[in-house]
Amino acid sequence: MSSDRFDSATVSQKPEISSEHQEFLRKVRWHKIMVRFTQIFILVLAFGLWELFAHLRIVDPFITSQPSRVFETMVALHQQGVLLKHIAVTCLETVVGFVLGTVLGTFLAIVLWWSEFISKVSEPYLVILNSLPKIALGSIFIVWIGAGPGAIIVMTLAISLIVTILEVLNGFLAIDKEKIKLVETFGGTKLQVMTKVVLPASLPTIMNALKINVGLSWVGVIVGEFLVSKAGLGYLIVYGGQVFKLDLVMTSVLILGVAAAVMYQGVILLEKLLLKRRLNN
Repeated sequence: MSSDRFDSATVSQKPEISSEHQEFLRKVRWHKIMVRFTQIFILVLAFGLWELFAHLRIVDPFITSQPSRVFETMVALHQQGVLLKHIAVTCLETVVGFVLGTVLGTFLAIVLWWSEFISKVSEPYLVILNSLPKIALGSIFIVWIGAGPGAIIVMTLAISLIVTILEVLNGFLAIDKEKIKLVETFGGTKLQVMTKVVLPASLPTIMNALKINVGLSWVGVIVGEFLVSKAGLGYLIVYGGQVFKLDLVMTSVLILGVAAAVMYQGVILLEKLLLKRRLNN
């Protein structure tokens, strides 16, 4: 009995960390703190200089607005009960376009990896579609789908889908051929090669595609809202420009920046969770 207690106590003891390792961890934590502090300092400094220059009339606040006026505009929109509505509309369209673009793009990349024939046939078309200015198709989407969120989401897909396919497919093709041959040597099927080798090894590439898709999705939604929308941050930007309410334009742009940053941080958090789960397995 005492031997069992001794064994369990021995197992439960944590390995001692050397002083060198502790010093290394301290430096890593300090580096992260300094990076975060510098980022916040630059942001605060930029807003402070913006407010100061506008107050001193070094820049024209009518054209560039200023943080205090942006805050007042934000409060006014909230009091009117429309701020959250416009933010929600744009965020919903962006998330839907982001998810569809990522899932559909990854699926099509798998299809192209699976069939070399389809990949060779579609290669020139993918290159042409990727180089085509997508905004030129906006009017066509509106006629085909109608003026509404559907056209905006399709515009988002048009901008992000091809990039996702090419990015993920290049990641698949860059996998070490020897690993694939090893699985095939032991009788592994193509499905097993995909699920056991290609997809796990391509996780960094897929996450990189997600990060790229964040920006592309926001671009697609805003472009779509520029063309056809009765609500959303893109609508506010267009409306503010038309009636020369540049405070409204700058407010919408800053909200877009915050929303995009939050979404990007969400992707980074997802990446950390997946990598941690992968290491634990």
